[in-house]
Amino acid sequence: MIDVLIALVVLSIGLLGLAGLQATGLRYNHGAYLRTQATLLAYDMADRMRANLAGVTAGSYNSLLTSGTPPAASTNCTTSVCSSAQMADYDAAQWEADVQALLPSGKGVVTPDNTGDYTITVSWTGPGGNSTSFATMFHP
Repeated sequence: MIDVLIALVVLSIGLLGLAGLQATGLRYNHGAYLRTQATLLAYDMADRMRANLAGVTAGSYNSLLTSGTPPAASTNCTTSVCSSAQMADYDAAQWEADVQALLPSGKGVVTPDNTGDYTITVSWTGPGGNSTSFATMFHP
């Protein structure tokens, strides 16, 4: 009888350890998902900027910073013809909405440097409340 009780205790400790491993795996998997979303969002803005080189040259994307509330674009550039400045406003509004929708406490920043390169940084609150960010540098 004691042998059976000891076997049950050992088995239950093993199962608790397995449940802990499963929970840790799920947390890391969710963190990897958020990092993937941030990477895709950063490259999305890079592609938007490459598609609107006139707006980049005019400085319309310089120091773009998500504010927490997605701005309403003045013109919907998917249904009407837009200037390069209007396209930059539309891109900023769409990108900010995506960053906030896909990442918890998501924020994005686009900053130019002196050489014509841009750094796109996307930050969010990861699992466990840790602040996490992804940054990429590119030349349009």
